[in-house]
Amino acid sequence: MPIVTSTTAAAVSATVADPLPDSLDADRRYPLDFHMHSTASDGALSPTQLVALCAERGLRHIALTDHDTMDGVAEAQAAARRAGIGLLPGCELSTRWQGIGIHLVALMPDGARGALAEGLVHQRRARIERAGVIAQRLEKAGLTDALAKARAQAGSERPLGRPDFARALVADGLVKDFPEAFKRYLGSGKKGDVKAQWPELGEAVGWVVADGGVAVLAHPLRYGLTRRKRGQLIDRFVEAGGQAVELVSGQQNPDTTRDLAGQLATLGLYASMGSDFHFPGGHAAPGSMSAVPRTAAPPIWQHPRLRLV
Repeated sequence: MPIVTSTTAAAVSATVADPLPDSLDADRRYPLDFHMHSTASDGALSPTQLVALCAERGLRHIALTDHDTMDGVAEAQAAARRAGIGLLPGCELSTRWQGIGIHLVALMPDGARGALAEGLVHQRRARIERAGVIAQRLEKAGLTDALAKARAQAGSERPLGRPDFARALVADGLVKDFPEAFKRYLGSGKKGDVKAQWPELGEAVGWVVADGGVAVLAHPLRYGLTRRKRGQLIDRFVEAGGQAVELVSGQQNPDTTRDLAGQLATLGLYASMGSDFHFPGGHAAPGSMSAVPRTAAPPIWQHPRLRLV
């Protein structure tokens, strides 16, 4: 597992001319995206291509947050320097809480050096084991040679994820498209949804905080939780040392977003935002997300560990 320490977020961000505001205001567009994926995990664009698309769309501050890896960060940093974009190294960690799969965005200004670096080694092994289990389950459902077919869809030797198996299901004609693959086989609670290998949420938060990063609870409105259950999740996250929550992730209901903003303000949590971009032509594009409501929750870029301008 490479250790990413070559360029700090502060050094990159210092080249960016546009200052970020001190607070979040309603109906304002922010030229940033702190949750995106590349070919280092299950994204369609290389880190260089992703940065180029962000520059084309006018973004000034971004984070690369591939699933359980920081392998694409060095390439993205080089591309960001050329484009004059501030780039935060990061990743998106898969975790568990009360049997539910929960994602955690790790924003790592100085890279992964100790606890997180070791954690990412664990996550890589877990992903490899998980892919084998998913393959076995999907073969029983009719996808022959599932592991090989998913590997062919990935086009590289990186650990496989559910999207690779989804594309294999489509290619084999077992489903008509990507959404159906998740609805029938790979979505939450389906036979291809395997969580057992992931660490508990609190453990993963500990990796991030110990390595000098900011732990961000990813897309809390996507887990299908009641407001009470979501509150319990956020409370556990805070107890473990979590510092920020994605207030906006892609497109979401404005009333629910305002309610979430109130929860963050009450708890003193920083508010982050990102598109969760994976591929062009999908439901999200870099920087595309719902409007941010006015809130007393401080914006993520104000966190002292990130040192963004």
